[in-house]
Amino acid sequence: MNLVIQGASLTPDPLGELVAMVQANHVVTLGPGAYRLTGAREVPEVEPWCAQRQLDFAWVPDERRLEDVRLVAMDMDSTLVTIESIDEMGDMLGIKERIAAITARAMRGEIDYPQSLRERVALLAGLEEQALEHICEERMQLSPGAESLVLRCRNQGIRTLLVSGGFNFFTAWLQQRLGIDDTLSNVLEIRAGRLTGRVLGGIVDGHAKAQKLREEIAQLGIDARQAVAIGDGANDIPMMAIAGVSVAYRARPVVREHATHALDHAQLDGVLNLFL
Repeated sequence: MNLVIQGASLTPDPLGELVAMVQANHVVTLGPGAYRLTGAREVPEVEPWCAQRQLDFAWVPDERRLEDVRLVAMDMDSTLVTIESIDEMGDMLGIKERIAAITARAMRGEIDYPQSLRERVALLAGLEEQALEHICEERMQLSPGAESLVLRCRNQGIRTLLVSGGFNFFTAWLQQRLGIDDTLSNVLEIRAGRLTGRVLGGIVDGHAKAQKLREEIAQLGIDARQAVAIGDGANDIPMMAIAGVSVAYRARPVVREHATHALDHAQLDGVLNLFL
């Protein structure tokens, strides 16, 4: 078994302490603040030890290889990017707090996602399309390691999929900027340069995300175990249940409970360190 720890850089003394704790036979440096301890013994003391030092940890079996991964599906808001784009849209109208409160409840799974989305979009009626461009150019901050994750996937021949309960205006912008292979998101109705407060077509909720992942797996002719899903909200749980490896990134507790691994301290590209 391999123990992967990542987040903060370790000096030789605490790293040596961890090596002794798990009786590892070798340490591989994966990058800044990221290490793999091979031949490790699974012991419960690792979790509190890492928590105290703000480190993510993961038990990675020898047979889990990056060369077997063919598809990485990721959420957008608070995963690929640091913002919740709909909250920023609300900010443009001076109602960010009202929008954000609904967003937070939806991401925790407390309210029905499609209903919550329609309620929030209705509040955005009249917002100028120019405001969406401003969000992309001024506020669309990539999560640390996001660009590296997509680039490394491309170099490894891994297909990337952006599946979002957000909006096509933003996913299209990110797809072009990062070179993401495919996207799925909600379509905002815009007339005369302003939002109407309505969404066109079906709502992209958790079930829609999962269905898109299934379709991609089928089109690629791969096993679900060759897919990775990354997300932070309750609407990411259905697609996480399908993927062979799922990662809760800076996620709500309910999401962490359904994920294979959680990253609370490492960068987004730390996902690829979970493979040999």
